[in-house]
Amino acid sequence: MTQLIRKAVIPAAGMGTRFLPATKATPKEMLPLVDKPLIQYGVEEAVAAGCTDIIIVTGRGKTTMEDHFDRSPELEASLRAKGKSELLKIACGVSRLARISYVRQPEPLGLGHAVLMAKELVGDEPFAVILPDDIVDAEVPCLKQMVDAFADTGSSILGSELVERDCISNYGCLDCTPDPRDPRLLVVRHMVEKPKPEDAPSLNAIIGRYILTPRIFGLLEQLTPGAGGELQLTDAIKALLQFEPVYGFSYEGKRHDAGDKLGFLKATVEFALKHGELGPAFRAWLKTQTF
Repeated sequence: MTQLIRKAVIPAAGMGTRFLPATKATPKEMLPLVDKPLIQYGVEEAVAAGCTDIIIVTGRGKTTMEDHFDRSPELEASLRAKGKSELLKIACGVSRLARISYVRQPEPLGLGHAVLMAKELVGDEPFAVILPDDIVDAEVPCLKQMVDAFADTGSSILGSELVERDCISNYGCLDCTPDPRDPRLLVVRHMVEKPKPEDAPSLNAIIGRYILTPRIFGLLEQLTPGAGGELQLTDAIKALLQFEPVYGFSYEGKRHDAGDKLGFLKATVEFALKHGELGPAFRAWLKTQTF
């Protein structure tokens, strides 16, 4: 019987240098996408996929994330006293999303190292990884689609999308073939990290959603660190291929690269237009502007 995916790891220890100076004192993951910080979208997606335990990998200067998901009795009391019931519901809801634990990554030594920091809290069970920079707007949450696929395969699954050839060098790339059982599943033969466009085995890029079996931890521990002493998750997944099948998964939805300034701006506009309260007024204002 395939194990349930109960735990999700969210690496959030990076320095966010692409957003300086905004991120000099504020974690990038706490930048607001309309009215919610980036990391909350990741937590909500994990919860919608059935995860009950969220493990956030943090670093120095990231305590505002812990405060955000904690209760704020003073704020709750103030809202209650003023009769602001809807705002009180929002404030309380954030702290009740899931059981959230935190583990510290002493220094940024790669995505693989960040995932390895969660080993003790994950234990011996399959788990999800969500990169909060990647915001996926989908009718069925991206991770929920992948969890459903995992129920059929019982194997590690990597979120994937087709990208333009001149963009593939920004991603890990899958050497893969479609699975005849499900066209969304891609049987992975090999992976190439940030290939030159002419050398890419496909245009199937790996995006920031993973479901991994616990064997990955032992492989991460055995990895030889690369440049800057970093452990790359891609290298460990390539090693995993020697022991068990790994699949790519072509999810349904639109991904926004919110770790990039332009991508963040595009996501802000699209999410604002879809916002139930702000959308109509924002759309009307846009129509009056000349750019």
